[in-house]
Amino acid sequence: MAIKSTEWIWHNGKLVPWQSATVHVLSHALHYGSSVFEGLRAYSTPTGPQIFRLQAHTRRLLDSAKIHRIEIPWAAPEIDAACKEVVVRNGLKSAYIRPLAFRGYGEVGVVPKAGHPVELAIAAWEWGAYLGPEALEKGVDVCVSSWQRVAPNTIPALAKAGGNYLSSTLVGFEARDRGFAEGIALSADGTVSEGAGENLFLVRDGVLITPPAAASILQGITRDSVMILARDLGIEVREQTLPREMMYIADEIFLTGTAAEITPVRSVDRLVVGSGSRGPVTRALQEAFFGLFSGKTADRWGWLEPLDNQPTGKRVAS
Repeated sequence: MAIKSTEWIWHNGKLVPWQSATVHVLSHALHYGSSVFEGLRAYSTPTGPQIFRLQAHTRRLLDSAKIHRIEIPWAAPEIDAACKEVVVRNGLKSAYIRPLAFRGYGEVGVVPKAGHPVELAIAAWEWGAYLGPEALEKGVDVCVSSWQRVAPNTIPALAKAGGNYLSSTLVGFEARDRGFAEGIALSADGTVSEGAGENLFLVRDGVLITPPAAASILQGITRDSVMILARDLGIEVREQTLPREMMYIADEIFLTGTAAEITPVRSVDRLVVGSGSRGPVTRALQEAFFGLFSGKTADRWGWLEPLDNQPTGKRVAS
């Protein structure tokens, strides 16, 4: 989906005009993938715009940076405040928010020396359903990709790093070339891992099952939220290794992520999942999840973060 540009981007402590948020072509991240990022959403609620699980996303950003030795020169509260500010200053009622930390211009060597510049940019814009406006109800068709996720002890899958998404690009391209909306990658041992940009859940006999962290998945924050909501609804949740064929005999399958939210899967490798339409467990979880933003689901976990109208950065002239 095309990016709907807004007026301001928070870049290195200042709000700069969208078109001015640029980097040097010799930035380390462009050559070696040394970036970490997050994707989070602000939702329009009856009490105004609120960001979903802001602190959890910021914590994961800092964790990803720590794994890759990227020293972000802003603390978590400053990042949280900047995420809020970029939504407020752009006048957005709902938004997709993208914080990105990366090694900037300094050296061209693979392993940078101490003190290499690290930049932080945070943008926000309007973004609808990632897999299409009808996908949340009617579901999508997916395939198992020939591309596998990285093996343990190669590239850390736990970090949400830019370089990791080269794998996702290959999975996604292959799926689209074959006429599918999304691809599912297997882990190095041939068991189910995740989608190109989403975690995966399946339902079998009323039990909700998802691959564990050891399956080279990104431990998604929406994934975690779904497991908490499911248990709150009395649904049994298991994290366990899944052979590929479990997807073929599942009663329901759905994908989760900040972009995808909770998207049902209609078929895998052209084999219909369950009845071929959104199942009752998927529907119940969607209602609980989206109910957080309509007010129908009580936010007992403190996941919703209201926006603060106090600016933290400085505007620069356009």
